Amino acid sequence: MAATDTLSRHQPVTAAVRFDEVSVTRGGISILDKVTATVPKGSCTAIIGPNGAGKTTLLLALLEEISYQGTIRITHNGHAPRIGYVPQRLSFDRGMPLTVNEFLTMGFQKKPLWFGVHRDLQRRSLDFLALVKAEHLAGRRIGALSGGEMQRVLLTLALLQEPDILVLDEPSAGVDFQGEHIFCELLDELRRRKGFTQLMVSHDMATVTHHATHVICLNRKVAAEGPPQQTLTNVNLTAIFGMHMGLVNSRSMPEDRAVCSASCCQEPPDA
Repeated sequence: MAATDTLSRHQPVTAAVRFDEVSVTRGGISILDKVTATVPKGSCTAIIGPNGAGKTTLLLALLEEISYQGTIRITHNGHAPRIGYVPQRLSFDRGMPLTVNEFLTMGFQKKPLWFGVHRDLQRRSLDFLALVKAEHLAGRRIGALSGGEMQRVLLTLALLQEPDILVLDEPSAGVDFQGEHIFCELLDELRRRKGFTQLMVSHDMATVTHHATHVICLNRKVAAEGPPQQTLTNVNLTAIFGMHMGLVNSRSMPEDRAVCSASCCQEPPDA
């Protein structure tokens, strides 16, 4: 779904997740400082910010993988909220003689895999692989997959949880440009069909601009949040990335300044 499909500002926003003054400190260093933000239900919410801004840390707090101060509230409809997670990468022994189908079913099957994959589980994993257009990978060895193929398998594993909230940490990391485009379009289609809320960390401003319906600008604290058209402004991007982070060009400088006024950008007087 493109950013132009943003939830109407005239409709009350139902929150899938609310972060209320969430703080994380490690080794005496503040990683997150009283982060308060909302993830609208059914949205594609993107968390953006520079390296070290605490983006992944906020996801790990949501997943209860790290301790934090503050409150995280997850809205659910009569059942414990189901969260699917797609990490940036998965570290594993690529020499393992494990197929994609076995990898996807081993968390659901009670008997050991060497007895074979249960027929119903095998069919279910194939159905979910088909959702991400990767059913042809079912018999492939997990260690032989490319980066883009592995991302599709990890997405399939997350979808097998039938999540209310799908959390993705740099979903297109290690994927080529064409694969990245396909992956994002695929997520948009699945979100519409399945009705889950998507929360992702992304460094790719093109992806955020074209696919996010809600944006949280984070650099230890929330600098801004809201629909992309209102949030991805020159002032906000400069505030979180600075003037020299590579993502900010002349269009994302303050409106009243055509060039950078920092001393490093000024020619010496005798030039």
